[in-house]
Amino acid sequence: MLSRSKIMICKLIKNITYPVVNNTRGLKNFKPPIKYDFIQLPERPKLHYIERVPVYNSSIKPPKMFKRLDLMRGPELVHNKLIHKQYGIQATGGGRMKFVHFEVIRMGLLRKLDWSRMFAIWRIDSPWQSVTKKGQGQRMGGGKGSIDHYVTPIKSGRIIIEVSGHCEYIEIKDILSKISAKLPFKARAVSQEILEYDAAKEKWEEDNNKNPYTMEYLIKNNMDDLQRKVKRIDHFYFGKYV
Repeated sequence: MLSRSKIMICKLIKNITYPVVNNTRGLKNFKPPIKYDFIQLPERPKLHYIERVPVYNSSIKPPKMFKRLDLMRGPELVHNKLIHKQYGIQATGGGRMKFVHFEVIRMGLLRKLDWSRMFAIWRIDSPWQSVTKKGQGQRMGGGKGSIDHYVTPIKSGRIIIEVSGHCEYIEIKDILSKISAKLPFKARAVSQEILEYDAAKEKWEEDNNKNPYTMEYLIKNNMDDLQRKVKRIDHFYFGKYV
């Protein structure tokens, strides 16, 4: 005679359904490779050398400039799209690029990219804004100091470099991400699909926003005396940019 516990175990075993293993091989449907017939590689695919100091006429004295923080604040309205519709590095914050940062980008791409099927172009100007500095130990006063170096001001959304060619985004994503982490401001590696997705997402959020009390509404209607409390730049960009 079987015990009650053994009878229960036998009933449980009978009710167990085992998965059916199909040993037949099925067909694999892979996507066809991307064709790059529309891309023409230039004669000089590599990034050209950027001069450390702007070239002036011998009769012109290099001018001393102001800080001009407005050149770094706010969004970039012109150079914020990819020309070749492929990949690049985009600034997500404002800042200044020195000569050493140009060399970091140039040498980083020079050693990593396959120039037989890729090329890169600059999307920013060479250093042109002069930054003055006084020597160590000098007292305040006595006029503006001498020119120490030159920089290029960058706004948020500016495309810094652009990489194109017979390649996919996954091939150069890590290379561009490592270079963007070395820049003096926040930046990221982007592709044409990423930029289109961000634009569509921003438009969708604006159209489907159910909260009427946005930062723009609060500042324009001076709720809680915000027009006196917020920064001057927030009167134009409503808290989106520092």
